[in-house]
Amino acid sequence: MPNRHMNMDRLFAALGDPTRREILAKLAQQPRTITQLAEALNITTAAVLQHIAWLEEVSLVTSEKIGRSRTCSVNPAGFNALESWIQNHRTIWETRIYRLAKLLNPPKKSKPAAKKSAKKKL
Repeated sequence: MPNRHMNMDRLFAALGDPTRREILAKLAQQPRTITQLAEALNITTAAVLQHIAWLEEVSLVTSEKIGRSRTCSVNPAGFNALESWIQNHRTIWETRIYRLAKLLNPPKKSKPAAKKSAKKKL
C-alpha cells in the first residue's frame, strides 16, 4: 500500500508542474518530437527531456526513438490510476454529503389528521 501512495504522490507531483501540463496538452493534440516540444514551449531540449522522463515515470507519456528523433505521445492508460483515485474520493465525499444532508434535513413527519369532534344533538 505505501508503494501505491508513493506512486500517486509522483503522479500528482508530475501534474503539479505547469510545464508538464503544457506538454500533455501539446501531446494531446498530436505526437511531437522533443525538438518540436522545446520550440513550442520555448525551453531547451534538455529541459523537455527531463519533463518527459517525469511523465514517462508515471506512465502518462510514452516515447520512442525513430531515427535521430525521439517522438512522444500521450499514454491514455496512464490516466487510469488518476481516474480511479478521483472516482474513489468522489464516492467517499458524495456519501458523506448525502449523510450530512439527511442529518441536517430529516424527513418531515406528517401531522396526524385532526379529529372531528362530534357535536351532540340536543
